[in-house]
Amino acid sequence: MQTPELENGSRRTVDGADYVYYHGYWVRYYEPLAESLASRKTLIDNLTRRAFHHTEPGINTPGDRLDTARTFYNNQTDLALKRVNAAMLAGALFNRATDIFTAVVELEEKGVRISRDNELMRACGDYFKEALELGKEVKHFSGEEGIDEVWGEPFRAFTLPINAYYESRFIKVAQAMACIDKLADLIKETYCARPEFSEIAPLIDNYASAAKHECETMKSDIHIFDIWPQFVATGETLASVQPHIQPNCSRECQYVMEEAQKTLVAGRNLINWIARARVPMLHSSRVYFDRINRLQERLSDC
Repeated sequence: MQTPELENGSRRTVDGADYVYYHGYWVRYYEPLAESLASRKTLIDNLTRRAFHHTEPGINTPGDRLDTARTFYNNQTDLALKRVNAAMLAGALFNRATDIFTAVVELEEKGVRISRDNELMRACGDYFKEALELGKEVKHFSGEEGIDEVWGEPFRAFTLPINAYYESRFIKVAQAMACIDKLADLIKETYCARPEFSEIAPLIDNYASAAKHECETMKSDIHIFDIWPQFVATGETLASVQPHIQPNCSRECQYVMEEAQKTLVAGRNLINWIARARVPMLHSSRVYFDRINRLQERLSDC
């Protein structure tokens, strides 16, 4: 929900749901976990799984293979291959860090207190930090760009107070919503004036709205059983749109309409990725803006 400027961090309740305001958007608010090592472990485990879910396949290297992953990374000389080895090493570092943190939490549950200055905690932090530094080599599963905003979340959850981490996530969701709105506006500007796509405006609006709801809703929230189907169904409807070819349309114009349909699906896909990752994908957005600009030039000749 977009609204005139208010103070960031403002809160309100609508129909029993809590929202927090950041940078022009009201974002669904969820109470942070209580500050404890066990809560931090739960948060880090969830974020690590999420990071691997949204990144390229094959890099979820077990922590006990860290030394092997590092050896192959250090010995690789082909730059294209070395980037993938770096991503595999980053995965091993993340998993080694979570292995250590799990052991620390288990010790605490048995009454053994581990301070932040303990050697295990320092090693855990070092592994998370190195994984973050290698994150620039890790790509989104689409292959289009790195997605270090997601890749860096477990490290931030390890270093920040839990309340501060939650605040950073609310801000990222608001930024992702802004990115979705910008993409939706550009798509409407490009397509709605064309007779071939004259009925598309509400489909774009519906999908952008569903995407923002999906972006702000945790999977543990019961409302996801309403929100996820809306997100999927409105996306499928938008992607199925075919241009209404006009009478006397030239062969060249038909080629442009085919490109327009493919560009529409690419826009749907990008909004999908942003909503699910809950971060703005700025590089992919810039690439898409360039593609839309080229399409607009071609459409002007039809």
